[in-house]
Amino acid sequence: MSDDLLEPDRVEGAPHPRETSALLGQSAAEAAFLEAFNTGRLHHGWLITGPRGVGKATLAWRIARFLLTRPTEEGGGLFGDAPPAPASLDTDPDHPAVRRMAALSEPRLFLLRRAVDEKKGRLKTVITVDEARRLKNFFALSAAEGGRRVVIVDAADEMNPNAANALLKLLEEPPEDAVILLVAHQPSRLLPTIRSRCRELRLSTLGEADMAAALAAAGMETDQTEALTALSGGSVGEAIRLANLDGLALYSEIVGLFAPLNRPRMLKLAESAAGKGAEPRFDLMLRLFDLFLTRLARTGVAGPPAPEAAEGEAALMARLCPDANAARAWAEAAQELGTRARQGKAVNLDPAALILDTVLRIDDMAARLAASQAYS
Repeated sequence: MSDDLLEPDRVEGAPHPRETSALLGQSAAEAAFLEAFNTGRLHHGWLITGPRGVGKATLAWRIARFLLTRPTEEGGGLFGDAPPAPASLDTDPDHPAVRRMAALSEPRLFLLRRAVDEKKGRLKTVITVDEARRLKNFFALSAAEGGRRVVIVDAADEMNPNAANALLKLLEEPPEDAVILLVAHQPSRLLPTIRSRCRELRLSTLGEADMAAALAAAGMETDQTEALTALSGGSVGEAIRLANLDGLALYSEIVGLFAPLNRPRMLKLAESAAGKGAEPRFDLMLRLFDLFLTRLARTGVAGPPAPEAAEGEAALMARLCPDANAARAWAEAAQELGTRARQGKAVNLDPAALILDTVLRIDDMAARLAASQAYS
């Protein structure tokens, strides 16, 4: 199985970030990079952070295309006049470098990401030092091409310690005209010395309007943008995953279980998480239960969720979590149940049994909180 079929930086059902020309909802980050470029303060290392799925890799590719389609030295024109400062990161899609980058054949670009384990036929779990060491050959060969060189690390928090140390050496002594773009979902996992040698561009979550435009740009038409925005936390990548796996309907099933507990529906839901080919649904179900508990705990402090991600969600959560005391109890339950779910999955516990256990524990907690409210 080849790398073009297994790409760790691609969301299933969506274009790869290198195929996405526009970036929505992140104008502040783009403006910060352009300001550094236009004032001659282009840093050699850039750490692109923010929640998963908000466009970090798309921004990295936009910056890479921008840098590799502009001269290294933007000198004066025919009469010594400097060209106008660029106002955006947009590039000509027909530029030869842009076409080469789309085909992963641009010699001045290096993409550092998890590789395919040829023996096992699947992606490695980390970026290894062997992959990072290829950077030395890249800079040796690309030097002959002249001009600027760009490295995209996606995701930097997936590097193992040896790979991280290899990259650190590069950041400490960067080659001439090199720009290193590090995409990081959890920057706290990076070495402090790596973070200190990079300038950060932090991306934010998307609102409903930007989400609708981003989903349309990804070829996904939906009339449920409001619910997808709420449930995905403003992450386009997560919204696409939810849409592809019918996540809104699944979340609605979870909400419908507890008004009060519907045992036939509970059994049907649990059984749908088991069996051949059900692993993606099982994984999504665990994430949605975790999200359900998080939104439930937040209700006791900030009020019922608005907008709702499922019909009847706000009324259910207001009933189950009416105050701050209940919010603390649900927050503790979310942590405990999340740990149990991860441990159960790690030891290959039967998915149906794990889902039943989760539902029954949530129902038991709701009953105990209701009883304490009645006697308070």
